Amino acid sequence: MLIGKWNKSVILTYVGMCVSIFGMYVCFKGESMLKAGMSCLIIAGICDLFDGVVARTCKRTESEKEFGVQLDSLVDVIDFIAFPICLFMNMKLTAWYQLLVIAVFAVCGIARLAYFNISLENNSEPVSYYSGLPVTYTAMILPLGYLLSYICTPELFKLIFTALIFMIALLQILNVNIKKPKGIAYLIFPVLAVAMLCLYLVIL
Repeated sequence: MLIGKWNKSVILTYVGMCVSIFGMYVCFKGESMLKAGMSCLIIAGICDLFDGVVARTCKRTESEKEFGVQLDSLVDVIDFIAFPICLFMNMKLTAWYQLLVIAVFAVCGIARLAYFNISLENNSEPVSYYSGLPVTYTAMILPLGYLLSYICTPELFKLIFTALIFMIALLQILNVNIKKPKGIAYLIFPVLAVAMLCLYLVIL
């Protein structure tokens, strides 16, 4: 008999993780595959956006709900911290100050997830705002930021993108309220994601 929870409530979370793993593999195939890597990040973000929606439609025990919460955070580490770092390395962001910023990005992302888990344990009521920028937003911000590589010189782009990474890291641990997506956001974000995928896979 297997340990863990194996039901349809967590399928989309696992799918997003598998997409990220494939994206990591793509990162090792060279800079020419960065568009494919960014596309994988976008898809992982879509999976994360809707995995909670899917889970809430399923009848779950309290144990299954808790498992889903822990699983989601662990997968977020892969999807929106480890995978982006692979993308950064593919971009050759390897100067000492860039590696320092990437390390800060990882530390802030992990701290943000740990804080979120604790806040969930201490507050059983549904929340309408997040404290700090959720790591999931990385899947939207980084692909948008990467578009600058098509209009900037390589040197300028790397400086701007490094600053963007630092900004994301800082926003993840700043005590600012970020409105939780709901309603129309579940239409706007997927439309934006599909538009970005078309841009990366068809147009660019």
